[in-house]
Amino acid sequence: MARVPLEHLWLPFTPNRDFKAEPRLLARAEGVHYWTDDGRRVLDGCSGLFCVPLGHGRREVADAVARQLVELDYAPSFTRAHPKAFELAARVAGFTPAGLDRIFFAGSGSEAVDTAMKIALAYHRARGEGQRTLFVSRERAYHGVNLGGVALSGIAANREAFGPGLPGVYHMRHTALPENRFARGQPEKGAELADDLARICAAVGGGNVAAVFVEPIAGSTGCLPPPRGYLERLRELCDAHGILLVFDEVITGWGRTGHAFAADAFGVKPDLLAMAKAITNGMQPMGAVAVKREVHDAVVERGPRHAPELFHGYTYGAHPAACAAALATLDVYAREDSFARARELSVAFQDRVFGLADLPAVADVRGYGLLAGIDVRPKDGRPGLAGHLVQKRLFDAGLHLKATGDALLLAPAFVAERAHLDEAVGVLREVLAAVEWA
Repeated sequence: MARVPLEHLWLPFTPNRDFKAEPRLLARAEGVHYWTDDGRRVLDGCSGLFCVPLGHGRREVADAVARQLVELDYAPSFTRAHPKAFELAARVAGFTPAGLDRIFFAGSGSEAVDTAMKIALAYHRARGEGQRTLFVSRERAYHGVNLGGVALSGIAANREAFGPGLPGVYHMRHTALPENRFARGQPEKGAELADDLARICAAVGGGNVAAVFVEPIAGSTGCLPPPRGYLERLRELCDAHGILLVFDEVITGWGRTGHAFAADAFGVKPDLLAMAKAITNGMQPMGAVAVKREVHDAVVERGPRHAPELFHGYTYGAHPAACAAALATLDVYAREDSFARARELSVAFQDRVFGLADLPAVADVRGYGLLAGIDVRPKDGRPGLAGHLVQKRLFDAGLHLKATGDALLLAPAFVAERAHLDEAVGVLREVLAAVEWA
């Protein structure tokens, strides 16, 4: 296949000069595989970017999108709507934790997070507590790339180039404790780190905090499952101080933990829940926020009758084609019992991933459900260099995954077979065993 010119495109989260010197292009996909532009087959070990759990090229979803584009290609959501938006909201509410049944649509996970921030502020203002303008997040958190989400995020490289960002955001410590290295599932140590929220409330006044944002499993930073009792303690502290608890389930939502949402897997109910990625199996951009009914009602019922209660929204929120893709995707989840399959497959997956712990290049392994992180020992004292080099070698050896710094992230599709897991871990073992700096 002839090469296309590369100089015009500025790639996101990519060392552009390095990439364009050695481009790695994906030309097509089917099932659990990609094919490069020169015809090589590459196993997709990360469900695209955590968003294609049903495998690539699902005809049911593609056909639904095609039909929708012919029937109704676009409809605005400002003082107008279309039937599939209401149908999808009702269907999503059938999966979310009980009571989180008011759905606001966006175009991405980043938009969903910023939407949740605005809803939290609007809720407290509607209740006469407009002084609640502060937010709490965590170190090593990732909450998207809009300015609100960047302020919440605790990954330094995502923040340092953009100045102070949104003021009034405080960060709890992360839960990646040395004593939890190679812990499978929820680690035993670290629940007390949730008490950072109590200290922040004591310092700034709990009555000034609008919401606490957490990923139930910190995803992009390298898969950090919550210590046992940690999320429960956050819920208790939020209740004690009248603070909204927001779960960012952009990665963990829609079956990644073996349940519809990680909130179900861990038995902790948030007040708002952000989602995206797998809601459409990655075949159309879409994000959403599930909102507790009491929060929605406080904003809507106390707002003006003939003016918007919430001055917020997106041109492409609830886009007809995205709604069609999501409805078709939810049909497949139900028909194939996808979340139960993910739960069953996760045991074999974690067995294989933790089997790599004997390699000298491996500094840590963490995992829960069909999500795992493998830390590679740094190279030349330069954080992130090892991960970058290894992910390129893995791709050349036939395995696609995501690397964040020196953490390699695996998130296989729910439709993967055990042979695919064997293949992925086999490539990992071969490449990691050849790492010369371990």
